[in-house]
Amino acid sequence: MNFLTRYLPFVAAMALVVVASNILVQFPMQGQIGGLSLADLLTWGAFTYPFSFLVTDLANRRYGPAVARKVVFVGFMTAVICSILVPPFLFRHGLIEFETAADRLVRIAAASGAAFLTAQLLDVTVFNRLRRQSWWRAPIVGTLVGSIFDTVVFFGVAFSAAFAFAGPNDGFALETAPLMGVLPVETMRWVSWALGDLSVKLIIAVVALIPYRLLATRWSQPAIAV
Repeated sequence: MNFLTRYLPFVAAMALVVVASNILVQFPMQGQIGGLSLADLLTWGAFTYPFSFLVTDLANRRYGPAVARKVVFVGFMTAVICSILVPPFLFRHGLIEFETAADRLVRIAAASGAAFLTAQLLDVTVFNRLRRQSWWRAPIVGTLVGSIFDTVVFFGVAFSAAFAFAGPNDGFALETAPLMGVLPVETMRWVSWALGDLSVKLIIAVVALIPYRLLATRWSQPAIAV
């Protein structure tokens, strides 16, 4: 009962964010800003995944780094499982137009799991070092550092030709195109995807300070994790 009342809300929230992100990442964001097609840069998953850092930070604030790491490991297992199971499910039900090959799914799952684990554990460490400073410093710095590592690891492992040993490459992602779809610099498409994804993460990191502040102020002292 103690586990259910104390830790389950964080575990459930983390699992919900990861599952939602793995579903929404299959759907490009439709829209046009000038000559920029948003579908070439973003999926809806970019708007939900950053809240995983909010869950981690709140767990860390309330129960300390040990419990926060347990929440992270739940998210890690969920991320890997969803990366393998969700895309085929959506394809079979006609929700996405393409089917991902099994070996590509394994590479995406490895990228997702590695990125999640690296970024979230880094966030826990940074947050814990800064937790006694200004209320906003720990969550914003931890999330920003974690978001950068998450983006670099995921997009690097999932799409960079350097990680071809982890599974077949995505030819479309490796083709060159104008940076961010509009800038006069040619680069591989996955680099623009990574920059678009990171931009959203950084914006949401700032927005997430609002719910963090509202919830954290209810906990004047961290609870003792047992």
